[in-house]
Amino acid sequence: MRLLRISFFFLIFLLLTTSVHARLHISPPSELTARNYFLMDARSGATLAEKDADLRVEPASLTKIMTAYLVFRELQAERLTLDEEILVSEQAWRTGMTGASRMYIDVGSHVTVEDLIRGMIVQSGNDACVALAERIAGTEAAFVDLMNAQALALGMNDTQFQNSHGLPSEQAQYTSARDIVTLARELITSFPEYYGYYSERSFTYNNITQHNRNLLLGRDPSVDGVKTGWTSAAGYNLVTSAQRDEMRLVAVVMGIEASSSRDGGRARADQSQALLNWGFRQFETATIQQPGDILVEPRLWFGAVTRLPVGVDTTFFASIPKGSRESLRLEIALEERIEAPVEVGQPVGELRVYLEDDLVADHPLVALRSVKEGGIFRSLLDTILRWFQ
Repeated sequence: MRLLRISFFFLIFLLLTTSVHARLHISPPSELTARNYFLMDARSGATLAEKDADLRVEPASLTKIMTAYLVFRELQAERLTLDEEILVSEQAWRTGMTGASRMYIDVGSHVTVEDLIRGMIVQSGNDACVALAERIAGTEAAFVDLMNAQALALGMNDTQFQNSHGLPSEQAQYTSARDIVTLARELITSFPEYYGYYSERSFTYNNITQHNRNLLLGRDPSVDGVKTGWTSAAGYNLVTSAQRDEMRLVAVVMGIEASSSRDGGRARADQSQALLNWGFRQFETATIQQPGDILVEPRLWFGAVTRLPVGVDTTFFASIPKGSRESLRLEIALEERIEAPVEVGQPVGELRVYLEDDLVADHPLVALRSVKEGGIFRSLLDTILRWFQ
């Protein structure tokens, strides 16, 4: 596709969503010992830092983020309610007994969906995961099929689940740092009404109080999630999210080695804190363009009208080095010849943001209205006009 390019400097009313790597001036913290990590700007989707982000590793309890995602989807679709009571099967109870993390639900008891959610998220209860999975899909195995289908739909190409909780499995189960942050970001943005469960620091069920193992919840007020994980093969893992002013970051550290659970819990919290602090110091999220505003009206050929209003259909965010707004340059790249008919939302080019000569981000430009083909006179006139171009 040949493009026409229109460049102009950053204007106050043309302030950018898709992700292209923002330019780094300072390397991520050198003290990180995590086997792999990943840091993303949740609004722009930009990768801010990574190490072996596509390496396939065991997910451990980070698996529960996908289980929660599917539970929240059922709630949002009104196929499930928070006050519905679920009968605890023997399979759910036995899963709790064989794993280190459990909610202490009793076989044959009835537990509300909301209590099971808190048991899964705050207490990391493996038994709660199975109870929810069986309610949604009938069996845990059928639920795992849903998990893997959703992973593919989200582009998590380095992820394969074998159960709803992340306990070791005879069959290979794996994820990657990039995939798990992608999932966490989707959960945060798709289900804001339920995301608050991840900031709860303790939960009491069956007269047993258990505390959230995410130590950053009590240390950094900007942190509001997400999930811890550990197995001997996976090491100490932590997915975190924090919001400061208008910027939200999502991070994961994975594969941290430690001699004790106490040391491992502190190490994953410390390294997550360092990664988040680094991201907030080095970057900011810029709103480049709001949907609906006309950016340009290029010539439309063979249409009922001769000009096509063009803009973006979703808010365009960009991650930029802190303090660099005034140095940004925008470029509009349009198809060289746009011909009717055109449907609203049809891509016709890109809006690109540059810092000096580096591409920071780009976003599709779309038609803001539908235009039908013009009549015979318009067709003949435009054919003649194009002969002279």
